[in-house]
Amino acid sequence: MHRERQDEVELEKSVRRLREKFYGKVSIRDAVVLMRKFSKNHDLVCKHIILCKNQDGVDQDDSDSEDAGSLHDDPVALKVVAKLMREEEQKKQKPKSNPKNDKKIKEIAQQLKVLPLTENNVRMFENAQKNLIPPEDRQFSCKPCDSMWWRRVPRRKQVSRCRLCGQRYDPVPYDKMWGVAEFHCLSCHRTFRGLGQMGIPSPCYNCQAFVVPSCINPPCRVQGPRSRLQHSCFAEDCYNRREPHVPGTHCVHPRSRARTGLPKVIYPSQEHESTGSTVATCISQGSLFCDIDELILEDLEEAEEENGESSN
Repeated sequence: MHRERQDEVELEKSVRRLREKFYGKVSIRDAVVLMRKFSKNHDLVCKHIILCKNQDGVDQDDSDSEDAGSLHDDPVALKVVAKLMREEEQKKQKPKSNPKNDKKIKEIAQQLKVLPLTENNVRMFENAQKNLIPPEDRQFSCKPCDSMWWRRVPRRKQVSRCRLCGQRYDPVPYDKMWGVAEFHCLSCHRTFRGLGQMGIPSPCYNCQAFVVPSCINPPCRVQGPRSRLQHSCFAEDCYNRREPHVPGTHCVHPRSRARTGLPKVIYPSQEHESTGSTVATCISQGSLFCDIDELILEDLEEAEEENGESSN
């Protein structure tokens, strides 16, 4: 039972990876057939799809006409197909074959070959050829749970689920992000870091100039000793406020938030409205310190939890 479950997870991971590389343009059933046929080697299949796409006059034969029918005798593959098809609707391996002559690869290559040469499609092919699924680190927050977290998500579909309540959210807008800010003082050219929010100025301890954050960075393990300088900013409720303060602004430092009884969440994320077009290709959104395979396994577990909750 354990081996069958592991086989199902590995198959689903490879199907998700292959479909994500082509932005979901490979159908679930075709992806499952190819991953079963080529031992879950999504890199190999991806390279040959690109190779066939770039060749003119690729012949399509009927040597693999039974591929789709072969799934009927494969309960694990059928389970993965059913699971991924369900996701889209709601929001026994064959001998090794030569991918060069595979009918399904040629069919997909022909479908992709006629796509318009838009910037998005060109980027898709370049990333697929390099075996890349570009990620981005984004901040998310849940107002009802008063929770904030950072997740590494695919750049083209940024969404994450609150672990406390299960609600899915869009990321915090760039101009509302808060946390470990990076400052670049234009007066004395000093660069420093500290807690802050985009748009809220903090003083430069070198020349006392107003400096707004240039970016907010995800949490990381700081090497070496910490600075002894105390936090200070121009927010109205900062516990160590600088003058002239900015009326109506709030300090992000935990000490200031606790003193004024304000929640941890500075700016809540908007609830994600799923179009149903990206769910089944989604590789997992995970913490910044996890391996990508662990992230995908975490995503599969989360989906099972959600299905269990909805059936109760």
